[in-house]
Amino acid sequence: MQKEYFLPASILIAGVLVAGAVIYSTGLKNSPAGPTPSNQKVPSAVTLELNSEDVILGDPKAPVTVVAYEDYQCPFCGRFFSQSENLIKENFVKTGKVKMVYRHFAFLGPESVAAAEATECAKDQGKFWEYHDALYVAEIKDGKEHNGNLNETLFKSLASQLGLDTAKFSSCVTSKKYANKVQKDYDQGVVLGVSATPTVFINSQKFEGALPYSQFETVIKALLQ
Repeated sequence: MQKEYFLPASILIAGVLVAGAVIYSTGLKNSPAGPTPSNQKVPSAVTLELNSEDVILGDPKAPVTVVAYEDYQCPFCGRFFSQSENLIKENFVKTGKVKMVYRHFAFLGPESVAAAEATECAKDQGKFWEYHDALYVAEIKDGKEHNGNLNETLFKSLASQLGLDTAKFSSCVTSKKYANKVQKDYDQGVVLGVSATPTVFINSQKFEGALPYSQFETVIKALLQ
């Protein structure tokens, strides 16, 4: 059974420094066209920390940490989800060797932002990762952006299927309770040098694009040795 944990803000990912990190890149990614927020500057060295708003999948004490910055509307994020993320969960998260965190980099438009906010509303009822999975499964059926399928009708339907209190969920979505949280994730991603989706940090290494599972597997196994 997959488990979710909220990590106290005081706990850091040891040794995860973006400066000097190995960066892997591929064309299988979506890149923002707009400018970075004017109030954000990418420092020469930043520390990637987990905070109290992150929902950890797996054992919080797992030696390897995977942090994924994604957009639910991004087709390459959908590819990462279906081809790599699920195998990482099965082979490393369930065995207690890896913990995972998802962060929003919702830059493709209103549908992306709305989907991100909906997952945060599911988090209120302890179903963040279940909702995350269901949302990707629904989105990757056609693999298209900006087609209007990420809407409140879908959000409420998924909430119902997952056994959420749909009244509370709908109120959360309609009020845009988590608009600031979604924007905060995006801004933090920019500070960390995220410029495309998916971008995945595995401890001290940064990966861009929907890379094959074998590449993630090789890196994780090396870190576990």
